Amino acid sequence: MNTPLVSSILLALFLISSCYSVTAQPFDYPTAKLSTTWTNKKSAPHSIPFTDGSTVRAILLRSGSFGSRFACGFYCNGTCDSYLFAVFIVQTNSGSGIVGPAIAFPQVVWSANRNHPVKLGAKLNLNKAGDLVLRDADGSLVWSTNTAGKQVTGMQITETGNLVLVDARKRIVWQSFDHPTDSLVPGQKLFEGQKLVASVSSTNWRKGLYSVEVTNKGLFGYLETKQRRVYYKYVVNGPDRSKERSYVRFLNGSLALFIHSAEPSRPDGVIRVSLASSDSAQYMKLMPDGHLKVLEWSWQTGWRVVADLFGVRRRSM
Repeated sequence: MNTPLVSSILLALFLISSCYSVTAQPFDYPTAKLSTTWTNKKSAPHSIPFTDGSTVRAILLRSGSFGSRFACGFYCNGTCDSYLFAVFIVQTNSGSGIVGPAIAFPQVVWSANRNHPVKLGAKLNLNKAGDLVLRDADGSLVWSTNTAGKQVTGMQITETGNLVLVDARKRIVWQSFDHPTDSLVPGQKLFEGQKLVASVSSTNWRKGLYSVEVTNKGLFGYLETKQRRVYYKYVVNGPDRSKERSYVRFLNGSLALFIHSAEPSRPDGVIRVSLASSDSAQYMKLMPDGHLKVLEWSWQTGWRVVADLFGVRRRSM
């Protein structure tokens, strides 16, 4: 098929679908103060359905310009009888409206309640004690940051997709980057002691059978059965030269392994990824089948897989 023609069609679809964006605001809305409550309801501001069956109800949005941006809020996919409180990537216009319901499908990069989705009527509350609390429609407690009494003064979504609670000096008290689910965004680190855990499927968000961890020996993929088995490994030999925990970092063009060293030193190993262009967005996700893939958005193709990081070093089980 003619590539320029496809690009023109996709751009036309995007511009048409922009007419169905949520009501735009003159600026982005990336922060929230204490004693704020958001209810998961169809009439909520910044609520938009997409043609793939998903819906987002943005609570915070780091935007202010045209392109791929991070937001947090309620997300559903499929029948939409259950919802995640999540951080997701959306496309926005210059007025902070979420656009592209026909092609720019939201991509979840973090979630708080994957094992306990909530219903319509669920409430998220940043209470006066500084705790961020998610309750289901029946009032039952689903999730909390457990930050009451820790001098939290507000919440914000950063330009890098990190959902943070901060104190009066803007120091981070709690951050979603410390609690990864199945994805990494550019710049994010996965430290020793943390893990990525795949979902059961694209519509069943519960923790599945595959996980990825960093140790002081390298990067490992595990099949979480009764007898835990390694299905992928990238071993880094040599003496430990750093006091920092081992980690990997998703950079533009690579997944860099800092196992015995730390930045600004050179990485101990690199798994190459295609470079993202200035008008595209990427994120890395551990898929339900155990493959660690990089997905990329562009105006020409929409979202597509551009790399399978375990494709070369995958080990038999």
